[in-house]
Amino acid sequence: MHHPVTFTRLGDFTATRRLLILSAIAVGLGLAGAVVAVALLDLIALSTNLFFHHRLSIEPASPVSHELGRWAILVPVLGGLIVGLIARFGSDKIRGHGIPEAIEAILMRGSRVEPRLAVLKPLSAAIAIGSGGPFGAEGPIVMTGGAIGSLVAQCFHLSAAERKTLLVAGAAAGMSAVFATPLAAVLLAVELLLFEWKPRSFVPAALAAATAAAARRSLLGVGPIFPVVPHALAISLTGLAACCAAGGGAAALSMLMTRAVYASEDAFERLPIHWMWWPAIGGIAIGVGGWFFPQALGVGYDTIGALLKGDVPTATLAGVLLVKSTIWAVALGSGTSGGVLAPLLMMGGALGGLEAEVFPAMGPGFWPLVSMAAILGGTMRTPFTAVVFALELTHDFNMVLPLLVAVTIAYALTVLGIRRSILTEKIARRGYHLTREYATDPLEIVFVREVMQPLDAPGIGTPPAEPGAFAYPDEPLRAVAYRMAASGATWLPVVDPDAGGAAVGAISLGDLLQGRMQVLDAEQRRERVLTFRMPLPAWVWERNGEL
Repeated sequence: MHHPVTFTRLGDFTATRRLLILSAIAVGLGLAGAVVAVALLDLIALSTNLFFHHRLSIEPASPVSHELGRWAILVPVLGGLIVGLIARFGSDKIRGHGIPEAIEAILMRGSRVEPRLAVLKPLSAAIAIGSGGPFGAEGPIVMTGGAIGSLVAQCFHLSAAERKTLLVAGAAAGMSAVFATPLAAVLLAVELLLFEWKPRSFVPAALAAATAAAARRSLLGVGPIFPVVPHALAISLTGLAACCAAGGGAAALSMLMTRAVYASEDAFERLPIHWMWWPAIGGIAIGVGGWFFPQALGVGYDTIGALLKGDVPTATLAGVLLVKSTIWAVALGSGTSGGVLAPLLMMGGALGGLEAEVFPAMGPGFWPLVSMAAILGGTMRTPFTAVVFALELTHDFNMVLPLLVAVTIAYALTVLGIRRSILTEKIARRGYHLTREYATDPLEIVFVREVMQPLDAPGIGTPPAEPGAFAYPDEPLRAVAYRMAASGATWLPVVDPDAGGAAVGAISLGDLLQGRMQVLDAEQRRERVLTFRMPLPAWVWERNGEL
């Protein structure tokens, strides 16, 4: 008979009423994220106006329309120098994409972020982008929103796991507010930042993203950021085959750009000068590249919009792929402050624009949009985020099927072709390792009764002295593992409440491994369950016993 008390305590989820507290805080973080996103965009506009147009204004501006002549080459150098000084004397945590730093804070620092980072990260990013840096605003806003979430969490009596939830909620709020993509922001949190799929973390992150998206409507507008004319819902088999090819091309570009960024970083590491000067050196590449191809400077939202409308000349497409990608890889490797998402969209769009010359005609901007999503999913290894992000950016929901096909192909090829993404490679270079795969914990689905031993089994000695250090037959191994860790015991007696609490067996650390062995067996043992005999001559069966 199964013990009823044990089974009433087991459920599909482990959420507690503390979820309500975290959710209430997350709503506040959503409002704060929207305000911070607006502030960052205003800072970028102010920086761009100061650097390239010598005026004090927060009106949207582009570095392309400057009148500085050759002096414009020095502007990114000046911006890089300022960023280097901020990193050296402010906080070196401002260096990098933003998202890897958020991941590192979650996994290695107990989701604790320095208070000054909430100010220095957006400031340095605004300077880097405003001075012509070919970066996106999403990485900095993710890190800034995450920093605010972490700071708020540190003011409450919370666990490290709960601090992580609020850090991610702040990050999701920032991304949702910048791009008007609340669902993609939540998916990014799940695929890249949370490292779990639990109500405790999902619900606050979703509420923060939704709140930020609602607040954005009165601050920046409803969206979408890049409206397009909807494409046809139906797509031919030839079109789907071309989507597969587009996914393959995006995968190749993704792997090339990932390697280029870290080749650049390796080159800077070999320089015999302090890293404070590296962003200024990277600024030289930005300035020279921007002189020959001004569209490579800055975030490039206007170019992305033009790509999606399908009215970009071939020379511009080539310039994006050659110049933008080169200066982006060099500058990012220098350790300056800037994001990767917008540049990836721009490069993917340019690749799609070139592919449109040979692929079936599917309407203006069809192939740029497909390639944007594919390169995003392949480079960041976030397939769901890539598909939904493209849909929310354009509101062209007829594109679900071609986007899913291309992104899946790109994701599969990059996972097989390169071990780490452009984001996790930086973490690995700092001596850490993380896995991006989610699976059911085998200790959660195997019960004590399945692996327990008799009390007189070899290796079973004196029972633990700590009160309550025992196991029930009808509880999962995970609960036993936690109890062993808390008590310091290497084995526990198994008591049966239906037998008056008498000990009916024992469970040791070695027994816990049996749950893991079940998963290992399922992963590695191959067998043919069904066999079929094809109508072939007997000599064929004799020569090839595997048919």
